Amino acid sequence: MDPEAFLDMANQVIKLKMFPYFDIAHSLLCALAVREDLGAGAQAFSRKHPLSCWLSTMLVIFSGAMVANGLLGEPILAPLKNTPQLIVGTLTWYFVFYSPFDIGYKVGKFLPVKIVASAMKEIYRAKKVYDGVTHAAKLYPNAYIIMIIIGTMKGNGAGFVKLLERLIRGAWTPTAMEFMQPTFYTKASLVASIIFVLDKKTDLISAPHALVYFGIVIFFVYFKLSSILLGIHDPFVPFENLFCALFLGGIWDSLAKLMGRGQPKE
Repeated sequence: MDPEAFLDMANQVIKLKMFPYFDIAHSLLCALAVREDLGAGAQAFSRKHPLSCWLSTMLVIFSGAMVANGLLGEPILAPLKNTPQLIVGTLTWYFVFYSPFDIGYKVGKFLPVKIVASAMKEIYRAKKVYDGVTHAAKLYPNAYIIMIIIGTMKGNGAGFVKLLERLIRGAWTPTAMEFMQPTFYTKASLVASIIFVLDKKTDLISAPHALVYFGIVIFFVYFKLSSILLGIHDPFVPFENLFCALFLGGIWDSLAKLMGRGQPKE
């Protein structure tokens, strides 16, 4: 592809408006995630506890902004002031849980629809990560770690509120902590946040900003579609295993076992 055409495409991607189509895709996948987390009893639960079902779904939809606001000392409920987005989220929730003959859920699970919605959500995720880094940079211009944290939280807020979201539905799962078992989306958002910070605050990245942003979008979309179509769920695992073996005691533990000097059992 011609470099100028590629750069022009990148500029078009960075200017994409998220509302309403990308918000619909995001809300649809969030509602589907809540329903699948409920399991076989999802339909019965939605009939018996509609308020709980709605609250947990809204929490997932707006989780990134809520968590980021809480960490930055801003009103946690401020994202809900966006009435059009709240209406889109509510209509999507109703479509997934209460449409006649369960057609909403079936449409959302239809593979072509899921692929398109997933690709759109990853574009949405890249925008949220970038917005999080940019907002934190305005408040704390020299605090790189805060920019990275806020970008990561905005990118996968749903993972960090899973404990609370399930608690709203009456399920207590204290081991569902994103810090203990971070998902690919948290890791990818972390990497994207670091790249955006380096691009914004240093001279280490010489490429135009639009290309950096477009590269992040491609990265998100590619691995999301790979997880759906090819079953590749976390490409970071091999690098994590290597890092842990070299720097977090893995190689020394293995040597100790081989030499019969493992720590005694308590």
